Amino acid sequence: MHDLVVVGAGPYGLSVAAHASAAGLDLRVFGRPMASWRDHMPPGMFLKSEPWASNLSDPRGEFGLAAYAATRGTEARHGVPLPVGFFASYGLWFAERAAPPVDERVVTAVRTCPGGFRLTTEDGETVLARTVALAVGVMPFIDIPAPLRPLDPEQVTHSSHHADLSRFAGQDVTVIGAGQAALETAALLSEQGTAVRVVARSSRLVWNTLPPPRRRPVGESLRAPHTGLGCGWKNWLYAETPGIFRRLPESTRARIFTSALGPAGAWWLRERFEPAVEVRLGESVAAAAPAGGRVRLELISTTGRVETVETDHVIAATGFTPGLERLGLLDDGLRTALRTVGASSAPEANAAFESSYPGLFLAGLLSAPSFGPSMRFVYGATYTAERLVAGVRRRVGARGGPLAKVRQRQGAAEERTSVG
Repeated sequence: MHDLVVVGAGPYGLSVAAHASAAGLDLRVFGRPMASWRDHMPPGMFLKSEPWASNLSDPRGEFGLAAYAATRGTEARHGVPLPVGFFASYGLWFAERAAPPVDERVVTAVRTCPGGFRLTTEDGETVLARTVALAVGVMPFIDIPAPLRPLDPEQVTHSSHHADLSRFAGQDVTVIGAGQAALETAALLSEQGTAVRVVARSSRLVWNTLPPPRRRPVGESLRAPHTGLGCGWKNWLYAETPGIFRRLPESTRARIFTSALGPAGAWWLRERFEPAVEVRLGESVAAAAPAGGRVRLELISTTGRVETVETDHVIAATGFTPGLERLGLLDDGLRTALRTVGASSAPEANAAFESSYPGLFLAGLLSAPSFGPSMRFVYGATYTAERLVAGVRRRVGARGGPLAKVRQRQGAAEERTSVG
């Protein structure tokens, strides 16, 4: 029985694996490395976060993004957006050097068993583990607005469904949303010759501004410190104090999780987007139906005005919402045993990222309702990996499991060496 099985091999899964391996844990890692970045983002997209805030985490800090950039003969510079493909390649480089070999099979089921958990892979293999870390990323939690769900999958998709937008060249596409995914998808569509419009409930689009230099006068830094989530003291609190966030009342956490760091476009995208994309603000989809091979959208404005638009395809860039009902790999008994954050269906996590079921740990978006907005970004990986692995070590050691036995053998060996 392994000490730990990590389910997922994105930035959080790989970071947890790197720390667990360095701690001497007997572990397995399952998942396609950097799958969301390699398989669900089209060419031409860039990281929204700064390169220095986009490091995967290893205990000694040897395998950061800057180190990878140096191997490529380039530099990851503040204020210069990095291509998503570059970041995905960095993740693969990190996996080869900082983490144990990754098994790319999908884990389809996680069940409890005496002493821990029984996991089943897509080809039917059973793997036993004392603890499990769920680092499943965002894909299980895609949100498509209810009025669009009755449409055929050929007529409506989520923005994360596309590693290639070329199929829409020459067509008419409507993008729903006002965040970076919506705005960048729309810009890429327009640049390839697609007629595209953006529909957003908000009354205006929000654009981030060019970040100030990393090195600034002390007064400027004190007024608006740099953080991994952007400038400002509020962002600093989200980025640097997830443990304090976890102690807030559940209602406060839920409100901040749904409202903090709201939809906004990157500063470098604005000049590409505004001249090229039609925008319909203050509108949302009230109904959608097939119409002679196209889609008829009924749009309702905040003032109650209703208008109909026909389009070839709808892309919902409407984000991700973590919830237990979408974690199909957990068996019903385990899922219903988990305590959730307030009225939400997101699982609660303790200070070590352990769920209410002993030995089941959470990482990434799944932990964001407990620890705050930083867990929606790569920046939260270091905080998570350090504390989660410490929690696993306590859990496994407390049971007198393999880790405790390894420590005993190591201590005995050291004693024999010193005596000799």
